[in-house]
Order: sequence, then structure tokens, then C-alpha cells
Amino acid sequence: MVTKVLGILNVPPDSFSDGGNWIDIDTALMRASQMAAQGADAIDVGGESTRPGSRAISIQEELDRILPPLEKLKSEVALPISIDTRRVEVARAAVDLGASIINDTSALRDDPDLVDLVISKSLDVVLMHRKGTPVDMQESPSYGDVILEISEFFRERLDFFRSRGGDPDNVILDPGIGFGKRLEDNFRIASELERFHDLGVPLMLGASRKACTGVLDGSTVDDRLPGSLAFVSRAHQAKVEWVRVHDVDETVRFLKVLTALDRQACRMEGQS
Repeated sequence: MVTKVLGILNVPPDSFSDGGNWIDIDTALMRASQMAAQGADAIDVGGESTRPGSRAISIQEELDRILPPLEKLKSEVALPISIDTRRVEVARAAVDLGASIINDTSALRDDPDLVDLVISKSLDVVLMHRKGTPVDMQESPSYGDVILEISEFFRERLDFFRSRGGDPDNVILDPGIGFGKRLEDNFRIASELERFHDLGVPLMLGASRKACTGVLDGSTVDDRLPGSLAFVSRAHQAKVEWVRVHDVDETVRFLKVLTALDRQACRMEGQS
């Protein structure tokens, strides 16, 4: 299995890693085109920062940020477009402009109407585990058993989705690295990703440039590629279907080598 790459295109001025880099429409389009050329499988456009401590913006502000680049992307980038939003109004406008994936950090909890749009349009949807809200989620989060609690959360969300008429084949689950997690929780999630396969739907890991990727060497947010690739490697090893990343070129090339090594190992096993 080849792990797919979801390239991040954040257009808010306050995203934790690349805030302000892609506000300009032409710059955002250039970055999306670059990620497509580098081998991204889809582009994830976000207009609201959900980093720890962030506060919600108005629906209109989120729309003002994402609609201009989406208008350009629909005709100039031949990749599936994901919209990173928690709000049905924003999702609906994005879908009208060609988005086919909804990436919801609240797992369809923050806006009760979003599930109906997802189901009525047969959209793919990423359901992410988040403990708390962006404002308070990193204020002393705690778990008895983080893997068990996330698994139970995912089962409840899948049951909810089915109860509304949704097809689980349209769901991708993201355990939410850094969203209401301690350092030890993030590392345990990554080390036990295989356990989430029991849920029977594709998985996504989004650890790119997050604090857990730089804690061991104290690297700054723009110097966390090695740690980010370590999490990508773990996702690949665990046969996770998607990784969500800032550094598309490096990630795609890294995964190509891992895939080639896997194939060589399979050939050697077949000869033994």
C-alpha cells in the first residue's frame, strides 16, 4: 500500500506553522500548483486556525479567506480539494466550488447541520479526535488509556454517521495528534496506530511540524522536517492510508523510498 499525501494550504494569518504565507490569492495558487507537481494526492484548504489557544472567527471571515483561492483552484489544480472546516456554511460554499472532502477537526460535533451536507452530497469526511476546544484543549489534557478512549470516540462517531444514513466508506479517521494530547499521548498514538484499523475505515495521521516532532531536539516549527518524517514513517509502517503534511516534496520522495524498500523485502521473502 502506498500512503497518500494530503498537502496543507493554510490561508489564515495565524496558523501555527505557516501563518500568513499564503494569504495572497496568487501565492496560494502557486503553492497549491507546486504541491500538485510534487506529488500530493489532494490539497487541504483551511481558513480558520484551530491551533491550541486559538479562538473562533466569524463565518463570514472564514468564507472571505477560503472562497477566492478555491475559485482559482477549481480550474487550475487537477487534484481533489479538501476543505478544513467545522461549519456547514463554509463547507457548502467550498463544495459549490469543487471541494469533495470535508476535514472536520470536531468530527461533526461543532455544527449539527454539517453531517447532512456530507451525506446528501456523498462527500468524503475526515473525523478527527479532539479533546476540548481549540481554546482550552492543551490545558492539562489527561487520559486513562488514550488509545481506548479515542477508539471509543471513533466508534460513537461512526455509529452516529451511520444512524444519519451515512456510508462508512466515506469516512477517514484522524486520531488528532496535538489536539488535546500530552506528549506521551502523541507518541503512544503513533506507536499503536495499527489498533485503529479494527474500526474498518481508512486512517489519517497529521503530525506535520507539531510540537511533538521537535521536542527531542528543541527544533523550531520551521525546522521540524526530520521529526515530521519520523511520524510519516510510522504511519507508513502501520499502513495508514493518509498523512497530512506541509512538506509535500520531501514527504513524497521519502515515501517512494520506503515503498521501494517494502517491495524489495517482499521479493526477498518470496525467494526464501
